[in-house]
Amino acid sequence: MPAPPRWTRRPHALSRRRAVRGVSLLEMLLVVALIAIIGVLTATAMNGGIDGVRLRNAGKEVASQLRYTRTQAIATGERQRFLIDPEARTWEAANGRHGSLPAALEVHFRGAGQVAGVANGKGGIAFHPDGGSSGGTIELGVRDALWRIDVSWITGEVRSGPVRGAP
Repeated sequence: MPAPPRWTRRPHALSRRRAVRGVSLLEMLLVVALIAIIGVLTATAMNGGIDGVRLRNAGKEVASQLRYTRTQAIATGERQRFLIDPEARTWEAANGRHGSLPAALEVHFRGAGQVAGVANGKGGIAFHPDGGSSGGTIELGVRDALWRIDVSWITGEVRSGPVRGAP
């Protein structure tokens, strides 16, 4: 029997291509989502967990509000105050800005006691129109981690960062 004409034969590569199926978009998205979830969990675990993230965020927020209060004192030419209540875990900045700190954090304040309008138990840092301040230190802690915010009394410069164990 003669061989069938060439145009009727199926090439081996073509039949193999049809047998191999691709990956659906849904499967690709599922894999990408799983990789993202694993990445977030790994990063959180390496940075001290959720409490470590809260500590870092709270420290950066307080430092930011201290800088804002200093800027307002310079811009308006009037003395401005930043108040913090370690027991209630609340703070007040210039122009009525206020906020609270996570309950899991320990809050400590050291500074001058002569800031007007500060009740017992609260701490205050006054910023002067020339940029200087009454100075002080705010420490935020959780477990073995500590975040310190220092305000220079001469220049009013705000320095913030982890002291130990914080991400």
